[in-house]
Amino acid sequence: QEDLEALIAEFQSLDAKKTQVIESSCPPPSPRLNGSLSAHPEKDELILFGGEYFNGQKTYLYNDLYVYNIRKNSWSKVEIPNPPPRRCAHQAAVVPTAGGQLWVFGGEFASPNGEQFYHYKDLWVLHLATKTWEQIKASGGPSGRSGHRMVACKRQLMIFGGFHESARDYIYYNDVYAFNLESFTWSKLAPSGIGPTPRSGCQMATTPEGNIIIYGGYSKQRIKKDVDKGTLHTDMFLLKTEGAGKEEDKWAWSRLNPSGVKPTPRSGFSVAVGPNNRSLLFGGVHDEEEEESIEGDFFNDIYFYDIGKNRWFPGQLKGPKSEKRKRRRGRQAEAEGAGDEEMERQPPQDPVEIVKEVVAEDGTVMTIKQVISGAAEEKERSESEEDEEDRALSQQVEPCPRSNAMLTVKHGILYVYGGMFEVGDRQFTLSDLYSIDLHKMEEWKVLVEMDPKAQEWLEESESDEEDDDTEGAEGGEEEEESSEEESEDEGGEEQHPSVQPDEKHTDYLSRTEQYWIKLARTNMGPDAKEKKVVKVAHAMAKTFYEDSV
Repeated sequence: QEDLEALIAEFQSLDAKKTQVIESSCPPPSPRLNGSLSAHPEKDELILFGGEYFNGQKTYLYNDLYVYNIRKNSWSKVEIPNPPPRRCAHQAAVVPTAGGQLWVFGGEFASPNGEQFYHYKDLWVLHLATKTWEQIKASGGPSGRSGHRMVACKRQLMIFGGFHESARDYIYYNDVYAFNLESFTWSKLAPSGIGPTPRSGCQMATTPEGNIIIYGGYSKQRIKKDVDKGTLHTDMFLLKTEGAGKEEDKWAWSRLNPSGVKPTPRSGFSVAVGPNNRSLLFGGVHDEEEEESIEGDFFNDIYFYDIGKNRWFPGQLKGPKSEKRKRRRGRQAEAEGAGDEEMERQPPQDPVEIVKEVVAEDGTVMTIKQVISGAAEEKERSESEEDEEDRALSQQVEPCPRSNAMLTVKHGILYVYGGMFEVGDRQFTLSDLYSIDLHKMEEWKVLVEMDPKAQEWLEESESDEEDDDTEGAEGGEEEEESSEEESEDEGGEEQHPSVQPDEKHTDYLSRTEQYWIKLARTNMGPDAKEKKVVKVAHAMAKTFYEDSV
């Protein structure tokens, strides 16, 4: 703990040397997860703060501030003196006061080897109009934690849950705190009724009446020495106020039993508030714990919760060209006669998923998923220009499955940035940006594509582990930037499965086939046909081999 505090103090002394605000245009931020993405209350801008990145050997924490200009589709980096210390898994909430304020509470700092954690209990506000950070020191607030949830609700910041982990133990919380944005004072709520059990990473949303809704989350408990059992929560609660949003109000917990189609159990999902009195969640992961390993199923779906109707439903893409396709099919049916009319009445086939692979210079395989809706292959139709046009019309791009992404909504449009997914023991951290209009739900748009060169993965070794604490103490932004430059210039270090000198493609495929099949199956999902999985795996291996050679 003392070592981490010293490291944080060292970083803060470096930040204290900055004396003026510097705003400069820049490329998209580096890959990260567990940061915060917030919509500016007055401008067409998104604000990205903090987050973490793990390259297989070291954990990097950030406290940099990026602003995304929605109209220009451009990024700028804003360096402001005396920012909060580097952190991830914090919470941020925006209020419109005085030109806009971004409030940040809690989060964690990790040692470079990722085995020690320091949990913050500090409260900060970024004054957006003057571009100044201010730490708000008020007693009686929550204990240090990360994975908690915070929302702005009727001139108050409401905080629920989270966890604190030390080298020896951990604890999950289900307490509720309110910070008054007028008096700058904390109060701990003592609601009546039976509320949620302790958890982190849940969904927290406000209702128009000033009530709070809690859904899901994750917790773990020790069942015997060195053995923990994780729990994915799927229950839902309402925290109702009986007053006008004042500190002395009485609050009460009650259980919600929503109708509709609830999200499948998961952790690491991201949350936002959408239009039409709906909250939403995106992505996440369902870990299947086996004796010696954890295999995760990652998601890229959206679920909406209608607050007024107390109802869940999945978000489904309508497709921008559906009417045009109907008209084209109608004309085709007239031309081709009654035989084809019967085919028209047949139910449409399930969407077909196609995986495209992008191979970085260092051997990293990044995958982009595309969904082709409707019939993907029709025996009667030849590969004509018209066929190609139909497929182009029906092609849909979507974010690859991920957890711990950053999410926000502005003008009814959902923005998804970064996050991570895993393949075997390897973690892929993302830096892409997608958007979708929640009013229309027609298609995802790619605003920033994944940059394969930004991917770096270093295999663990004994010497690396020994050097972690000494080298990593300098970690953070400066080292991270230089490592990115090195990976761009030199192509990074050779990654598994490596290509040996003078190795023939057939020999390489036979040696690494199971690796590529596993990678393909992970990305295509459990329902993909084995024949298609093998075909995609061979294509990925061939691309990697040719690129390496």
